[in-house]
Amino acid sequence: MVRAEASEDAYTAEPFLPARGGLPALRRAAAGCRGCPLHRDATQTVFGAGSQDARVMLVGEQPGDQEDRQGKPFVGPAGKLLDRALGEAGIDPAEAYVTNAVKHFKFTQAEPRKRRIHKAPTLRETAACGPWLAAELAVVEPELIVVLGATAGKALLGSSFRVTQVRGTVLEEEIHGRAERLVPTMHPSSVLRSDDREAAYRGLVSDLKVAADALS
Repeated sequence: MVRAEASEDAYTAEPFLPARGGLPALRRAAAGCRGCPLHRDATQTVFGAGSQDARVMLVGEQPGDQEDRQGKPFVGPAGKLLDRALGEAGIDPAEAYVTNAVKHFKFTQAEPRKRRIHKAPTLRETAACGPWLAAELAVVEPELIVVLGATAGKALLGSSFRVTQVRGTVLEEEIHGRAERLVPTMHPSSVLRSDDREAAYRGLVSDLKVAADALS
């Protein structure tokens, strides 16, 4: 049951979290989240997907256009590229838990029926969604977190995070009161936007191999 003080103006999802339950309870509760204004334009909440027993959790930025329409994370072009890179690195995509730092699609649109253009969430919006990510981590308890891009890194490690400085390394940090191991890398969507897509893809696979080694 949502507490009375729940408001999108408060910029926190905390009042919408269920008192108990695993991933199914979290997913049901997140569907009604109104913790910040992003829910207004999005089609639906896009919660994480995968096994509660997953050894690795992949955290991206936010849902894209296809994710927003289908209600599942990483089902668009970036998700397909990520699955291919994971397979090449030796990580079975089916055994990973995938989620985003922000659960609603933020976009700009010149006019109705025009293509919806991704817009990066603000730190305030990312922080508002933080309780959902913290709850997912508490339930899944992954052995390793793969951080996909700058927004996910800032959500987990703070605003000073720079993916280019630490990508492809194993970090050990306290996240939401729990010791975690993390491997940062670029977001697969940035590979798709790269001028040298092949080189960017090889870099992603190389970083994911570091994650695979850390899990072995």
